[in-house]
Amino acid sequence: MQYRPLGKTDLSVSAICLGTMTWGEQNTQEQAFEQIRLAKDASVNFIDTAEMYPVPPRGETYTRTESIIGEYFKKYGDRQDWVLASKVAGPGRMEHIRDGNPRLDRRNITAALEGSLKRLNTDYLDLYQLHWPDRKTNFFGVLGYQHDASDEFVAIEETLAVLDDLVKEGKIRHIGLSNETPWGTQRFLHLAETHGWPRAVSIQNPYNLLNRSFEVGLAEIAIREQIGLLAYSPLAFGVLAGKYLDGARPAEARLTLFERFQRYNNPQAVQATAEYVKLAREHGLDPAQMALAYVTSRPFVTSNIIGATNLQQLGSNLASIDLQLSDEVIAGIEAIHIRQPNPAP
Repeated sequence: MQYRPLGKTDLSVSAICLGTMTWGEQNTQEQAFEQIRLAKDASVNFIDTAEMYPVPPRGETYTRTESIIGEYFKKYGDRQDWVLASKVAGPGRMEHIRDGNPRLDRRNITAALEGSLKRLNTDYLDLYQLHWPDRKTNFFGVLGYQHDASDEFVAIEETLAVLDDLVKEGKIRHIGLSNETPWGTQRFLHLAETHGWPRAVSIQNPYNLLNRSFEVGLAEIAIREQIGLLAYSPLAFGVLAGKYLDGARPAEARLTLFERFQRYNNPQAVQATAEYVKLAREHGLDPAQMALAYVTSRPFVTSNIIGATNLQQLGSNLASIDLQLSDEVIAGIEAIHIRQPNPAP
């Protein structure tokens, strides 16, 4: 396993982070425990979750993932071995979260954190992330920005002020952003430095062979400001494994079970996926491992968040850490990207 600094902190995190958003929906508690043990055996020390999980979000399953992780810590008692990250939900159409009006204000963040700590059976979080911006902007598959002059959002100053209090109380060690834009990232950093508030140490955004939009405005910020990317959806909902090509829908796979996951399933994304899978096979590589190894190798990536629904998948994904892509493979990836850049942002 490789380890990398988490921003400017004294924490080192594994270059692969264990994702958890299927636990409580596609995976049982017992299966989740098995995944955690397998990841730990592979020297992973970083686990990411969210109050909203599992996905797809439903009132019936809300907070179940955190509760599973808390039960794991209760059983195994190894909380100190993990860098534990969770997230607070922002505004959206989820009536089951805080009376349908979760915002990044003092009341909501405080309530969300207290709930997460209780469910996770811990006194503190190593990393607490804002799951998405409070304001209306381009995230969750929206590439272009459309300004809404009527948007009334919680000021970033208020958000940072309450996070500062929670850090001082010892309930949070560090804060991070997620699904954030270049403007938002720089604004958070500027205000933190101006007021002495906590400085974001990471940004969790989508990044994969079908969506490299992070490179356009955020990669330079990530490197120069030491706010590295925690890359989510590195396999584009499993699409880059090639298992959905030619219309295939494997039993129990995410796109088979949930029609809502269409972000990486448009015609141009399907065509690009076929090219990436062909490239991998021409070089004797597993397509999923090639896609993961590319993400992990990028200089602005702190950790690559991988998830799986069975131990075989997880083991193969974990093994991608040992794959070093040749110059020829990298050139092939770049050639495909030039022909079809960001087919599924």
